[in-house]
Amino acid sequence: MACKKTSSSVASKASKLLKDGRTSKTTKSVAGSALSQRQPKHTHKKK
Repeated sequence: MACKKTSSSVASKASKLLKDGRTSKTTKSVAGSALSQRQPKHTHKKK
């Protein structure tokens, strides 16, 4: 299976959909799935 990651633009739109109270459960489910496939940001600082 190919290892695909969600792009930052798609992740941003998915985040906005999750915050919007007017979206359906299905839409929120798809948006959550997209965000769960997002490549994590590097939070470790180099010393």
